Order: sequence, then C-alpha cells, then structure tokens
Amino acid sequence: MTDPVTPRVAATLILARDGADGLELFMVVRHHEIEFASGALVFPGGSADPADADPRWRQLTDGTEGIGDEMLTVIAAAAREAFEECGVLYARTASGGPLIGGARVAALGATYRQAIEAGEIAFAEMIAQENLVAAFDQLVHFAHWITPPHMPKRFDTHFFLAAAPPDHILSHDGRESVDSIWVTPRDACVDADAGRRTVLFPTRLNLEKVGRHRTVAEALAAARAAPIVTVRPESSAAENGRLLRIPIEAGYGAAEFLVTGGAGKNVRIQPLGASKLS
Repeated sequence: MTDPVTPRVAATLILARDGADGLELFMVVRHHEIEFASGALVFPGGSADPADADPRWRQLTDGTEGIGDEMLTVIAAAAREAFEECGVLYARTASGGPLIGGARVAALGATYRQAIEAGEIAFAEMIAQENLVAAFDQLVHFAHWITPPHMPKRFDTHFFLAAAPPDHILSHDGRESVDSIWVTPRDACVDADAGRRTVLFPTRLNLEKVGRHRTVAEALAAARAAPIVTVRPESSAAENGRLLRIPIEAGYGAAEFLVTGGAGKNVRIQPLGASKLS
C-alpha cells in the first residue's frame, strides 16, 4: 500500500450578496482542461502560494489579531484568489475604513491581476506599493475540509464566507474558470439534481449550509458563532453507490450521505436521516 498523498493547503471564498429571492452566491465554472474538478460549478479559490506567507501581512492588514501564521497564510490565499479569479479586492486606504471603491479596484485589476496570477508580483507587494490596508477581517472562517487519504489528489481546504462589495465588478478570469453566475443555493442544488450542473460533494454541502440563511448578515453571524469542525469524509461501498460519512458536529445536518449515479452531472447526493435544503 502506498502512503497517502500529502494534501495541498487551499482556500475557497464563498462570496455572497442579498438578492430578490434571498441570499445569492458568486460561483464559477472550472475550465474543462483543468486537472481538478474540470467543468464543475465551484466557489472561487485555489492552492496557497509560498508568497501568501509573506511576513509583511502582520503590518499590511486588518484582522490578524489572534490568528496564527498558518491561518494567516490561508486567509491571504483566499483574498488573493478573490482578486485574481473574481476581481474582488478586500482592501482599504486606512485601517478600519471603508473598502475601496469599484472603479479603483477595476484599475488595480487591469494593472496587477494577471501579474499576480503569473507570479510576477506578490499580492502583499501590490498592497504595499498602493499604500493600502488589506481587509482580512471581512473574511469569516466557514468550513474546513480535507480530501480522504485514498484520493490521488488531496487538498486541505479552508472555506471563508464574505459579503461581496456591492460596487466591485465580479467576473471570472477566463483561464481557470470559463463562466460565472450569481445563484441562490437552492437553484444551484436544483440544477445539480437535474443534471444541468456538476457540483462536487463538499460544494453541495456548503451550498446547503449557507443556504439555510436568507440574508448575508444572518449567514455571517452564524458563521462567526459556529465552531469549525474539520471534515475528512470516510467512504465505503453501498448497495446503490457510495456511503460518505462526516462528523455530525460539522453542522451539515447529517453524518451519512448516499452518493449514487455516475460521475459529473449524473451524481446524486442524498443525506441519510436528515432532510434536504428546505
């Protein structure tokens, strides 16, 4: 038996806004040639880079009190991915002030977005050069998932929830992601059940979890109050598919889920002993 692959540290950002039909989330469609989760509807995010561990973050951002270096690196990765992949920048001109406006964010994106993605300049360096203060306090820790040991590709992923700045223009990058939508959690789940979208197991459960709340404020308050319980799904064969087990304490409404159907858009996820998103 080979040793399990070491999981890569990653960050995912659940960007939310209040819509006419309730809370809406910004999601992207992964490029079909991407190695992991190709074609899936996902939350923006990616692996942490060495530059995300820049020691200057302690002086360049709000919201670092009581946060260890490893978690600070993950938060920096989430904020960087939001800028690279979506064009959202959580930053201020002064500590504790309002977020910078959409016009300046668009100009910074035109100058820095692709350069940061290419590794030509670090995200922290952009913040420093532009005399900004990163607003990491806007990112609320929402969930922590680790890919099971038997998988050939593994991720140690932290999910963060944040309100999307209302005047920032969100858009997919056209490289790792090829489309983007604002969607309610319910509609994303309905599309997955109808076979119109590919939604992975962790994405589905986090859609349902955040979808219990009607407004962004409610979802953020609940996330701040809830403990983070690490989820390492355990898989076993079932009569009609696979049985996935997770800690009930993680807050997903069930400890066992039956996964049936084929891969991709044909997959079905059924919680056992709990109802679906109501």
